[in-house]
Amino acid sequence: MRASRMRRTWLMLGSAVLMMTSFSSSRAGPPFFTDDPEPVDYLHWEFYLASVQQHLKHEIDATLPHLEVNYGAVPNVQLHIVAPMEFVRSGGGTAYGFSNIELGVKYRFVQESDHVPQIGIFPLVEVPTGEKDKQLSNGKVQAFLPVWLQKSWGKFSTYGGGGFWYNPGPENRNWVFAGWQAQYEFSETVSLGGEICYHTADSDDAKPGAAFNVGGFINIDERNHILFSAGQSFAGEATTTVYLGYQMTI
Repeated sequence: MRASRMRRTWLMLGSAVLMMTSFSSSRAGPPFFTDDPEPVDYLHWEFYLASVQQHLKHEIDATLPHLEVNYGAVPNVQLHIVAPMEFVRSGGGTAYGFSNIELGVKYRFVQESDHVPQIGIFPLVEVPTGEKDKQLSNGKVQAFLPVWLQKSWGKFSTYGGGGFWYNPGPENRNWVFAGWQAQYEFSETVSLGGEICYHTADSDDAKPGAAFNVGGFINIDERNHILFSAGQSFAGEATTTVYLGYQMTI
């Protein structure tokens, strides 16, 4: 189903997205599905050029590549956009082209303290700019309404949460995504982590699914970073995912 393919693609892009604004252990978001509540620092930018690939038994979905931009518009608020080129191979044939644009605003409304995690929301809207006839869009506006939490102790941090996807269309279902991640900063150069995530069915013929991913970050310097992850489903449709990206912070 097109709805299932869209769910997988936009989970990879970020059913919540982003946050690696400083040269520290607080990085979150890509290359993982699970996001965090920490926005980009005020008046700072993040730029991502990345590819997310998902391999199923009879289907391949990939962004080749996608551009992601985040900006700290005001303190505790981040503006977000993803503009992807997408490749699809399935029983319906092969297609490549511009896919749906993703827009979002991240707002942190609780600051982290010794005993309280930081908490934020990150609503996302998927605008149907891709060609429906080429399977690059389902032609409907979709929206994700999540809540994210994060707590750090020195070089160790953990974050997670989830939310509700509005998914209109014939035979489609609204659905829920939830995930939790943990990571450790081994040095100023390398941080590694892993996550577990779950989603309910997004269409009448789909099933709930769960997956794990492991990955991390390599800091070339304070502005340039390499991101990577790989994972496998352990419930629902058998799926392998790979993320590889470059990030620049300004």
